[in-house]
Amino acid sequence: MKTAKLKMVTPAAPIQATESARLYQRVREILESARSGVARTVNTTQVVANWLVGREIVEEEQNGSERADYGKKLVDSLSVMLTQNFGSGYSPQNLFYFKQFYLAYPSLLVATKILHAVRGKWPCPEPVVKLHAPRKESWTPGELHSNLSWTHYRTLLRVGDLQARAFYEIEVIKNNWTARELERQINSLLFVRLAKSKDKAGLMKLATKGQEIATTADVFKDPVVIEFLGLPESPRLVESDLEQALINNLQTFLLELGKGFAFVSRQERITLDGDHFYIDLVFYHAVLKCYVLIDLKVGKLTHGDLGQMQLYANYFDLERRTEGDNPTLGLILCTDKNDAVVKYLLGPELSKKIFTSRYKLHLPTEAELVTELKRETQALR
Repeated sequence: MKTAKLKMVTPAAPIQATESARLYQRVREILESARSGVARTVNTTQVVANWLVGREIVEEEQNGSERADYGKKLVDSLSVMLTQNFGSGYSPQNLFYFKQFYLAYPSLLVATKILHAVRGKWPCPEPVVKLHAPRKESWTPGELHSNLSWTHYRTLLRVGDLQARAFYEIEVIKNNWTARELERQINSLLFVRLAKSKDKAGLMKLATKGQEIATTADVFKDPVVIEFLGLPESPRLVESDLEQALINNLQTFLLELGKGFAFVSRQERITLDGDHFYIDLVFYHAVLKCYVLIDLKVGKLTHGDLGQMQLYANYFDLERRTEGDNPTLGLILCTDKNDAVVKYLLGPELSKKIFTSRYKLHLPTEAELVTELKRETQALR
């Protein structure tokens, strides 16, 4: 009985070792070709190599043993061999990311000429990938783009919603975001904030074209997330401290405001018959061709705040606006507001010129944004 038992069990180890060796050889050829600098850029080389490694792992798992622990043992074994020959960067966790990358982007290389298509033809005498920077009209989310690094893709893997992920891919390319800026926009739920007031067609447009500024309402977000200031939510917070913190973090604030904003001045003074008024922040919007005035409030919005912003906008239209400028826009940032009061006080015309947004000193959750949307809808009804 002991002899029979040994005959049934012992072959498993050499079989698995052979499978790991074959997989390792294929992955090794991918990495060696990538290291030779045959792609257009270092970043693109790494992206392509990681995708191909992920594909090899997935296909090996699908064609291999059906045992539940097969995939983990396979990856662990591959990790050891790759680390010995290629150094760090091929831990089981990283190989898992490569696998997830392939599964999340199965069509990544569809629009790219791959010269190694048939397995077993490595190494290729020709470059692995012949890549040019895709034209805007030819590239679609989910395909390889030379401006998306592996760190970008690693960050995008965290976005489960396909429409949201496509939106962030487009925005990275349009705005040249770094991976860190992309992570911040994902953490601040930018897609959810822009999409919460969109209909089905509007959501599809976000996912296929990104954020487009067609009307003045497209410029502003609600809420505005300014967690990067590091300020605590406290009743002792004063507007001057909030303003100074925004100036100190102007670059990040501009990222939150969105594309097209250019800083002009702070505490802009206007004088009317001896009375002085001060506008907290003045910007110019390069796309809309108009001034954008921002007033900061640490409490709940009042009707007086709306009247004051209307005064500022009218003054700029009469005294600062020049030929080619469109009407001035005003934005009041506050901690809370009554949307019904805003609606009826501004009316249909002023609501195209004066805007109000809550600001958040912490990163909101999606549940918080949904709750806020429901509250706004009920108030407007």
